[in-house]
Amino acid sequence: MSRFYDSIEPNVINEEMLQKAVEEQGPQDDAGQLAKKEGINFKEVKSLQLDFRNILKIDNLWEFVNLTKLQLDNNIIEKIEALDSLVNLVWLDLSFNNIEFIEGLDTLVKLQDLSLYNNRISQIENLDTLQELQVFSIGNNNINNLDNMIYLRKFKNLRTLNLTGNPVCDNEVYSMFIAAYLPNLVYLDFRLVEENSREMALMKYQYAIEEMRHGETLLLAKQKEWEAREKEVEYHKSAYVEYLDGAYLFDSMYAEDPEASKLMYLPGVPALLETYKTKFVEICQTLFEYGLQQHKRREDEIAIFYECLNEALKDNQDEGTRIIHEFEKKNKGTIEEIQNLGDFQMAELRLVQYNDEITKLYETLMSLEMQLVDQLEEVIKDFERNILDLVSIFIENEQGLMAQCRDLENHHHEKLLETAINTLEKIVKSEFDEEMPEDVRMLFV
Repeated sequence: MSRFYDSIEPNVINEEMLQKAVEEQGPQDDAGQLAKKEGINFKEVKSLQLDFRNILKIDNLWEFVNLTKLQLDNNIIEKIEALDSLVNLVWLDLSFNNIEFIEGLDTLVKLQDLSLYNNRISQIENLDTLQELQVFSIGNNNINNLDNMIYLRKFKNLRTLNLTGNPVCDNEVYSMFIAAYLPNLVYLDFRLVEENSREMALMKYQYAIEEMRHGETLLLAKQKEWEAREKEVEYHKSAYVEYLDGAYLFDSMYAEDPEASKLMYLPGVPALLETYKTKFVEICQTLFEYGLQQHKRREDEIAIFYECLNEALKDNQDEGTRIIHEFEKKNKGTIEEIQNLGDFQMAELRLVQYNDEITKLYETLMSLEMQLVDQLEEVIKDFERNILDLVSIFIENEQGLMAQCRDLENHHHEKLLETAINTLEKIVKSEFDEEMPEDVRMLFV
């Protein structure tokens, strides 16, 4: 299930190896020779074959950002790494290596075909982001846990799975278990999953699968709820009012203040704090709603800007197209006419006239372009002025609301200080009869 180090010294992927591989796999005609002379840009390479090179470690592939197919099979690679930048990869072959763990594939979200055949892997894991996966070959490894196959249920696009040569295949219910728990699978170990076999499998595992589906439904609902909340938070961030629609800001202020909870034992403080919180949250809610309102106004202003911009561009392009079409219609056959004129002087005169008309067309189009530039400059200036006004008004009002929060905090602090002083005086005079925790009493010692 693995490849052994042979007499050849293990290799690491370096610049020389990559350059040679790209040149060998590229076109060998004149265009290919020209590309070699000018230098091949790794960012333009779509496919790369690095098999049978005794590679021990994956490295230096960060420039191949547009790579869609990568062959690293038949090497002695021990760890999946340094593939983060290959975000456009669709096909990856890491078969016949010495890999023990599935890892380092999180960013390859476009991957459809993955081969880890003939390695040392014992657990299918760390593939959660590969939701486009259609073909997965992981035969000839050390996988022996049948329940591990349930992990593959999350890959709704998975159609072909190869597990041949793993200890798990020796389980007498292996094929039936896979057919039941992976309902979208079409081919298992190079064989078509028959419908009658799937139906029998579903009957055998009916109750377990129904329970699992129920759990998956609940999990999916929670996931959608979380995604909706995250989307909402992102929108609030774009409006600069995140977490202001409630008591989050107030609670976060007190969460890091250990003394505040102790002062709650003082007479009258709970009611004082509740009043403070209610008024503070009201201001936060006002600030939140105002922020969303102003954000909507800014979005509307941006939409109007692009509408005006696109309208000016379209009108200018339409006018330019009309002028060119009129010129072509008017001068259709002019070149042929000039060529057919028998009189040289007449032909030369007609050519001069034609050149004058072309010059006039050029000047008209340039005038049209300058007119567009002036229009766009005016639109941009208006947009900039309007946005600056909106931002200025927004900041001014937000500062006013935050000042109200500050005034509330100052007022609360004064009341709290007054209560604390009164309590201290009573304690000093031994007139304070109410029970108080020792750590709170120590504040007044």
